[in-house]
Amino acid sequence: MLKYLIVALALCAVVHADDWTPKTGEEIRKIRVECLKENPLSNEQIAQLKNLIFPNEPDVRQYLTCSATKLGIFCDQMGYHADRLAKQFKMDLSEEEALQIAQSCVDDNAQKSPTDEWAFRGHQCMMASKIGDKVKAFVKAKAEEAKKKAA
Repeated sequence: MLKYLIVALALCAVVHADDWTPKTGEEIRKIRVECLKENPLSNEQIAQLKNLIFPNEPDVRQYLTCSATKLGIFCDQMGYHADRLAKQFKMDLSEEEALQIAQSCVDDNAQKSPTDEWAFRGHQCMMASKIGDKVKAFVKAKAEEAKKKAA
C-alpha cells in the first residue's frame, strides 16, 4: 500500500511540475499572510524577519516551511526543488548560475530531520549564497524606496 502511495505522489509531482510558475510579488505577499495566520509569530520574530534575520526557532522554521511549500519550491517528500528555486529567486543572475547555487543548497535529508528543520537548513544555505545577497539588496532598496515615498 505504501509503495502505491509513494508512486502516486511521485506521479503527481511530475505531472504538476510543468504547471508550476514563479510567483508574483503579490502572490508571495498573500502566501506570507496565510502562513502567518497558520503559524503566528511574535512581534519580535516578525521584526527580525523584516530585517532578514531568521532565528532557528520552531515557530520561524514552521512559518518558513509553510511559505516554501505554498510557493511550490519545497515539499516534505523531496525537499527543495532546485529548478523552481532558481526560477523564483534568480534575481539578475543567469538561470544556470542560480540553478547551480540552488542545487548546492538542496539535500536529501539523509539525517531524517523533521521537515521544518530540513526546510530551514535549505533556506539558511540560500540566504548565505549570492542569491541571498541579491535578495537582501533588493529588500533594502525596496525599504529605502518606501521611506522616500513616505517622506
